[in-house]
Amino acid sequence: MTATITDVVVRDIRFPTSRQLDGSDAVHKAPDYSAAYVVLRTDDGPEGHGLSFTLGRGTELCVGAIRSLSHLVRGRTLDSIMADMRGFSRSLTNEEQLRWLGPEKGTIHMAGGALINAVWDLYAKRDGKPLWKLLANMTPAQLVACIDFHYIADALTPEQAIDILETAAPTRPNREAELRRSGIPTYTSSAGWLGYSDDKLRSLCKQYMQQGWSRFKMKVGVDVDDDVRRAAILREQIGPDGTLMVDANQAWDVPQAIGHMRHLAPFNPLWIEEPTCADDVLGHAAIAQAVAPIGVATGEVCHNRVMFKQFFQARAMSFCQIDACRLAGVNEVIAVLLMAAKFNIPVCPHAGGVGLANYVQHLAAFNYIAVAPSLENVVVEYTDHLHEHFVDPVVIKNGKYQLPTAPGYGITMKDESLCRFEFPTGKAWAAV
Repeated sequence: MTATITDVVVRDIRFPTSRQLDGSDAVHKAPDYSAAYVVLRTDDGPEGHGLSFTLGRGTELCVGAIRSLSHLVRGRTLDSIMADMRGFSRSLTNEEQLRWLGPEKGTIHMAGGALINAVWDLYAKRDGKPLWKLLANMTPAQLVACIDFHYIADALTPEQAIDILETAAPTRPNREAELRRSGIPTYTSSAGWLGYSDDKLRSLCKQYMQQGWSRFKMKVGVDVDDDVRRAAILREQIGPDGTLMVDANQAWDVPQAIGHMRHLAPFNPLWIEEPTCADDVLGHAAIAQAVAPIGVATGEVCHNRVMFKQFFQARAMSFCQIDACRLAGVNEVIAVLLMAAKFNIPVCPHAGGVGLANYVQHLAAFNYIAVAPSLENVVVEYTDHLHEHFVDPVVIKNGKYQLPTAPGYGITMKDESLCRFEFPTGKAWAAV
């Protein structure tokens, strides 16, 4: 008997990270890491869990959007969905009335992604595999059948996608063995939040270096003199051989970004992340040309595969930072991974948020095993926040993600955490 999805439960979960300024940057000065959290209940077997990451206020909008789309999921059998995953994904991203609120961007797109990810979690749990392994075991034809090629066929055709996957297929076992031995390379953002004091920056750098990290990212963008002072501190702590990245979170316009990076260039950053408006493809291209050899990293708020296509075509992105929640789930992520491989852009997923590390460890593992030509310049973000709330938290050794082993997408939260941090009724919020 195949499982039928009998109910879609959606909850507003918020963590008060603003109290310690965890996650603070030039634009989001006091975020509360939050999630519109989805549970797909079935009449047979496990539940499917998914979430869309948010920053506090407005989470209720994403919760409402998921509920508006839930009729497309409720009552469906898992087998019927997986038999036409492309069609199922498109039914959510192009629902004829809700599409007007996008199309394929913003809250509605993120809501669709939460549901799509929950279906993949359910599928992987039913098959008893972690998601990365489920995907890595699929044939090139099966993977390509999941992708919506609308609007991207000028950059990637189904035939080209098949070729990329077939080229990597013979080396899948060796690549998987390599990741099992050595893990997935990471960098940490947890020492460099903008709201942290200089002393805390120094202390956290030492702490993370002792744990095996050599790659660090710091937030910039409010005051260039302050950025230079903090960059000097971080470079002093990690030494000349450590890797430094800087992230402006879209705080600058194009001339500002070019000018400010001249001040930060002496500290030898690998990249400047989100130097300007995330939608400004040509602006990023101008910055990339002006600040080279420093790279430009972006993508965490690119709202769909079409935006990534344009960044790749314009050579406006040196490092591709997919976000598991901003895109419409695993299906659209696979499309972006394949385009990145075609354009030879390393994929360095964004994980600065609740649950994102759980998600992207699977995506990064699958990408290297089945898609990407190499691990060169690939570093996956890690932030040391809120992992204790998940049933299967990420495992880090010597600054590297270890391949997850539990079935599913790794996003299932503990019941006690869901109850305590549900907004506004949970105990964590009751006294606020």
